[in-house]
Amino acid sequence: MTTVVIAYGQRAQTELETGLLEGMGYQVRHLNGLSALDSLGDADALMVTVQEVTGTVLAAMPACKIVARVGTGLDSIDLDEAARRGVQVTYVADYSVDEVSTHAIALLLAWARRIPQYLDLVREGKWNSVGAGTIRRLSEQTLGVGGFGRIGQAAARKGRGLGLRVLVCDPYQSAEAIQAAGCEPASWDRLLAESDYITLHLPLTPDSERLVDAAALRAMKPTAVLINTARGGLVDEAALAAAIGAGEIAGAALDVLATEPPSADSPLLKDSRVLITPHGAWYSTEAQHDVVVRACEDVQRVLAGQPPRSPANKPVASPS
Repeated sequence: MTTVVIAYGQRAQTELETGLLEGMGYQVRHLNGLSALDSLGDADALMVTVQEVTGTVLAAMPACKIVARVGTGLDSIDLDEAARRGVQVTYVADYSVDEVSTHAIALLLAWARRIPQYLDLVREGKWNSVGAGTIRRLSEQTLGVGGFGRIGQAAARKGRGLGLRVLVCDPYQSAEAIQAAGCEPASWDRLLAESDYITLHLPLTPDSERLVDAAALRAMKPTAVLINTARGGLVDEAALAAAIGAGEIAGAALDVLATEPPSADSPLLKDSRVLITPHGAWYSTEAQHDVVVRACEDVQRVLAGQPPRSPANKPVASPS
């Protein structure tokens, strides 16, 4: 019988995908991580969330035809080695576009309107409408969007709906496409220099790792705020903490960190100018359902010899 291994939880935590896969006629095996390589030998398909799929893991699965990432980020999977071994890797590119873009804008609004500070004032018994700090009219400010894929486009659209001027930096998008969306194409340097808020919507790759480093932070306005709902590795967190501490930028709003959860002594946790949410930008009940269903559908497609809906690599030899 065809075996699908779910590597991120037992049956009680994966009822939806287990039911779908068993309904498709597959045998399902549950693992908590990928340390038990001897449990992978007969796997025809592997489903993962954040587990690292290395060359060693792939070598332990000679029968595997597909690694399905139940989510979007692919930095934990060795795509080239999978392709060399004829293993199709898939992901779910579009399940939380609305959620992540809305969360980015929500973080922007929380910062722009000083919502956390106002809440603290009221809890302290202080009824002071101007006591939360300087607030500027939002429609006179600029949003910089780094990355103009599905989520970046949605965030830009929502930012424009709030009256923000929107700059976009994405070398893979034409100036015409950016302008057609009502935004201004910009270089990375210009985006850093002119934006009041910068929201990141980039994949984590060797080229984008620590894209926001000390030099980038120094190039931002001292009143600017960095928003990251993409991947923690895009930001040099030590440099970010130092830049905020030195007043080089005003603060940050982060849903993702390089290490999750962060250590208790992280300076980012101790600074009130940094808003942190627990990697929840993707979450809604609808998104939680959609990501599982779409990942399972691609497992079924590939095991049936059909092209996947969302391929992440191109196997050297098509899985058979």
